[in-house]
Amino acid sequence: MQKILDFFFTPLSDLKSVAPLTKKRLISLVGERYIDLLLHLPNSIIDRTYSPSLIDAQTDRILTLEVMVEKYFWPPKFQKRAPTKVRVRDAHDPKSPALTLSFFSAKQDYIESILPLNEIRLISGKLSAYKNALTMLHPDYIVLPEEIDKVKGFEPVYPLTHGLSNRLIRKSLCEIFQTLPDTPEWLDAMGCKTQQWPSFIQALKTLHYPQTPALDEHARKRLAYDEVLSSQIALARARTKAKKTVGFSLDLKTTLRDQLLAKLPFKLTRAQTRVISEIDGDLSAPYRMRRLVQGDVGSGKTLVALMAILSVIENQKQAVLMAPTEILANQHYQKIKEYLEDTDVRVAILTGRHTSKERTHLHRLLRFGDIDLLIGTHAVFQDSVAFKDLRLIVVDEQHRFGVKQRLALAEKGEKTDVLAMTATPIPRSLAMTLYGDMDVSAIDERPPGRIPIETTLLSQRKMDPLIERLKTQIAEGSKIYWVCPLVEESEKLDLAAAESRARALQQILGHSVGLIHGRMTAEEKHTVMHDFQDPNGTLKLLVATTVIEVGVDVPEATIMVIEHAERFGLSQLHQLRGRVGRNDQKSACVLLYGTLTPTAKKRLEVMRETDDGFKIAEHDLLLRGAGDVMGTKQSGLPAFKVADFVEDRDLLKMAITEAKYLSENETNREKAIQLLLTLFDRPSGNHHFFAG
Repeated sequence: MQKILDFFFTPLSDLKSVAPLTKKRLISLVGERYIDLLLHLPNSIIDRTYSPSLIDAQTDRILTLEVMVEKYFWPPKFQKRAPTKVRVRDAHDPKSPALTLSFFSAKQDYIESILPLNEIRLISGKLSAYKNALTMLHPDYIVLPEEIDKVKGFEPVYPLTHGLSNRLIRKSLCEIFQTLPDTPEWLDAMGCKTQQWPSFIQALKTLHYPQTPALDEHARKRLAYDEVLSSQIALARARTKAKKTVGFSLDLKTTLRDQLLAKLPFKLTRAQTRVISEIDGDLSAPYRMRRLVQGDVGSGKTLVALMAILSVIENQKQAVLMAPTEILANQHYQKIKEYLEDTDVRVAILTGRHTSKERTHLHRLLRFGDIDLLIGTHAVFQDSVAFKDLRLIVVDEQHRFGVKQRLALAEKGEKTDVLAMTATPIPRSLAMTLYGDMDVSAIDERPPGRIPIETTLLSQRKMDPLIERLKTQIAEGSKIYWVCPLVEESEKLDLAAAESRARALQQILGHSVGLIHGRMTAEEKHTVMHDFQDPNGTLKLLVATTVIEVGVDVPEATIMVIEHAERFGLSQLHQLRGRVGRNDQKSACVLLYGTLTPTAKKRLEVMRETDDGFKIAEHDLLLRGAGDVMGTKQSGLPAFKVADFVEDRDLLKMAITEAKYLSENETNREKAIQLLLTLFDRPSGNHHFFAG
């Protein structure tokens, strides 16, 4: 088994057939090992088997043909950009029409070497017609007739990057396949037979060396299932391990909770009560909690988390609440301080804005247990931040934190419980795949009394009348968000820039217009947000980038304008829309659009038709795919090279069932399963979230 692993994990830098610079580009594209290139699958196939006589050939098709070279047409020296042309005819039909091969920036000696006069060559490329004459621009292949094996009948086409070609990928794979070993079978033989799936190695060979004009779906499904199964086995084992990890069984006390609930001007929803009960079950159990709470915009996740925090504090333990931005951290701090003003709970906040002296004082209070709840941003990850007895970690918008950061936070306490929250509803198929090692709760009910937000689609051309209407709304006391996709103007993108839009609106509306974006300092952002949040502040309209997407709560804001809305994903639009409609007044969201593609139009229509975040998430998954919906790269979620969450959702249920069976039963496939986990980078069974 070790020899097999050694082969698949051979560095691509060991390839003998590839130049050093090209190796670097290849590694940058696919990864560092043989297995990474083997799993870099083609996305289409070029059919080069079409080979009729030239007189019968159809244009706009790939044609493979033996031709006789007749004449050169060199471009005039003063026309440097003109092409070199070579006239050829069907080598087996002297009466066939002429075919002109065109080459740009080709040197004369090169053309004469690859296409010698009065000799036969085999060419392959796209046949076109220009002014009733047959043409072929830069043939893909020009070889001797006896070298026909170099022109594959069915040629795989790979995702590429600058400096790489399909030929280079095929050349590299050819070297690997020469010594590719067989692997033991980790799937149930009957299941493979029922699905008509080939072996792992045969699936790779079938996809990289196709024998038909379409990609073999059975082979792709086999590899996709392997990938999904490896993920589910790792999740199942992580879940089993987590349940066996000893934690602290909390003696649930409710005095602080009852005090808070008694002063609230509203009652908790049934969904909030249910999720609090689920969390209580985890806190009182003898194992560590690993729970994700999903809740739509405005569903009351923070209050649910606060109930858990108060139970921990009443047991003389500490809690930390992490937020991805200073704006959100400050908002949590102000809201929770307001909730707990009549209690003895000691709440503090730690962000990048604190001075060295302030941080040192806070660190000391934490170490001696004089802070019960710390609310913070990335500043909490610093090694100097230590707790006396950290019991509960709450992470808001957890996917915005990297894996290493989350692990570093978990290590600040012994046997800490973890409660993650997200306001981005995740489709069930994604939640099961990404968070299968965690218990998942959904707050799928909104507080009563919320008035639905009226969503309108409006062309950019009608912006002037919109601004006139906003003038009236501001005069009547409304506060307005205006979101732009860029900070500065871009020469490459014809999109609204927040800075230029703010200047334009200030010329019309004066000093009531403010600006906030991610490049501003923390102090600048704090000043702007404080003025906008203040009911008596001067700012009435806030131009912003998506820095205000998550969590920002200004109850007086009743209008959200999103410029170039067609450039945003559905879930992001839903998050932005959720910044308004947070009081008992009628609110509106205006989606300004420029040029609409069919997909963009469908996205905006979904926004107009529903405000259900879970439905929107499903639409977003179908329209954009899992990678874009989850923001895989920045969040540290596991990358899937083969499986597609939309196309392969049918495989998920099968994989969950088999992974559960394998995690509960001993089989003679254990060594093969370990190989599967290692090949797909899930060797330890530990998932991407908090390990331990």
